[in-house]
Amino acid sequence: MVDSQASEALQRIIESARRLGVELDEEEALQWLTAVAASQGMEQIAVDTSSGVFGHRVSLLDFSPQELGRFRQIGKLVALPDKPGLVETALALSGSAAQSKIQTYPGDADYFQRVNIRAETRQQACQILADLMHEKAMQTERGVGYQLIEVKFGNYPYTVQRDGRSMAAGSPISWNVAEVRKKQFDVTLPDGSPSVITWDQAAQDPGWCKLDWVVTDPERGQLANASNMLDVTWEAPDGNIVPLDGYLDGYFQEVYLEAESIPIFAKLAQHISPDAMDDYVKQLEKEVNKYVTRDINYGKAAKRMYNVFRLTGRYEEAAYLRELFDEPASMLYQVWSLIRTIDDCADPNSPITVDQMLAQTDQLILAVINALEGAEETEIVRRLLRLRDALSRQKTNEQLTAEAEAARAEVINIVNNFFYEKLTAIPAIKQYIEGFELKPS
Repeated sequence: MVDSQASEALQRIIESARRLGVELDEEEALQWLTAVAASQGMEQIAVDTSSGVFGHRVSLLDFSPQELGRFRQIGKLVALPDKPGLVETALALSGSAAQSKIQTYPGDADYFQRVNIRAETRQQACQILADLMHEKAMQTERGVGYQLIEVKFGNYPYTVQRDGRSMAAGSPISWNVAEVRKKQFDVTLPDGSPSVITWDQAAQDPGWCKLDWVVTDPERGQLANASNMLDVTWEAPDGNIVPLDGYLDGYFQEVYLEAESIPIFAKLAQHISPDAMDDYVKQLEKEVNKYVTRDINYGKAAKRMYNVFRLTGRYEEAAYLRELFDEPASMLYQVWSLIRTIDDCADPNSPITVDQMLAQTDQLILAVINALEGAEETEIVRRLLRLRDALSRQKTNEQLTAEAEAARAEVINIVNNFFYEKLTAIPAIKQYIEGFELKPS
C-alpha cells in the first residue's frame, strides 16, 4: 500500500466513522496506515532507542512510552528473577497494556515473560520452574499495595472431582494462595476415594503457567489486575531448546521492556516455528469465534479482530477498530474489568484497604456518569452504589460478589451493544463476524 492508497483507505474510514459518530484523528490514522504498510518486507523486530523497549515492528506502532515507568515498576513485582548460568528471562507487556497508544481505557496490566532454564534434564528444569514460581508466589503473597490472587501451574494428572466440579485429566490447575502455600489441595477420585494433588506432581507437567495479582496504582489512583504469563523453555547441555508446554509462543503482541534482554529473546526467537504467525492468527480467530457465538463479548472480540486485521493486511478495518478503543463508551470495558478487581481483593485480610476500594468505586461511578446518559446510566450507577454500600459496610465476600456480578452484567451489556453496533455497521467486519456465526461452535 503506497501513500495514495493509504489516503484512499483513510477516506473510506473517515466516511464510515462520521456516519457512525466515531471521532477519528485523521492525521494519526494516515500515519499508522503508511507506517504499517511500509513495515512490510522489513526486519520484523525493532528497537525504540529512546525508551529502550523492543518488539514486533507493527506492535511498537501501538505502544506509548508515556506510562513506561509505571509498567516497569509493576514488572518488578510480577517478573520471575534471572539466575546467572541457570535462568535467563525477557519480560514484556502484552494485551491492551502493549497497545497503550490506542487503548485509552485498557483492561488489565498483562505481562508475558520468556523464561529459559538451563539444566541437565527436563525433569530438573521443571523442578527449577516449580521452585521459582513457588518462591515468587510466597514473596508476593501480599504487601503494601498488592495481593496475590491465583496461580496457574500444572495439568491434572488424572480426572478428579474438586469442590464439586469434575476436572479432566490434562486440564490446567488453578491454585489459590493457601493451596500454593501448602503445596497441595484435596480432590476426590472417580471411585469416590479422597486424594491429594501436590505442587511436585504439577511440576512434572507444568503446562499453562501464570500468576495473577491485584495491585494499587498510585499514578492513576486506582486498582488494577496484574498478571504474568510464562513461556518456559528448557535449554539442554547440547544447546537444544525445548518448550516445557510443547509450544514456543510467537512475539506478535509483546513489547519487551528492557533492551538488555535482546540476546535471550534473539536466541529463543530462532526456535519459533515459521508458522507462528499463522498459528497466532488461528488462535485469535478461535477466540473471536468464542466471543461472538458462545460467551458473547463483542469488546473482547473487537480487540482480537484488531490484531487479526493488522497482521493479515486488512489495514482499513484495523484502522477503524483503532478508533473504537478511544471512544468514551469503550471505557466501560475498563469499568467491567475494575469491578472484578474490587471483587478479587474484597477480603478481610487483604492489604488493599477498604478506603482504596471505595475510592476506586467512586471513580467508576464518575466514569459511568461521564460516558453514558439516560436509563443506562441510572441503572449502572444504581448497581455501583450498591457495590459501594456493600464495601462500606464490609459485608461478606459472598454478598459482595453478588453485587459485583450484578454491576458487571449491566456494564457488559452496554459494552456489547456499543461494540456490536459499531462493528456490524462496517460491511466487511459484519461479513467477517457472520462467517463465525454460521460455523458450528
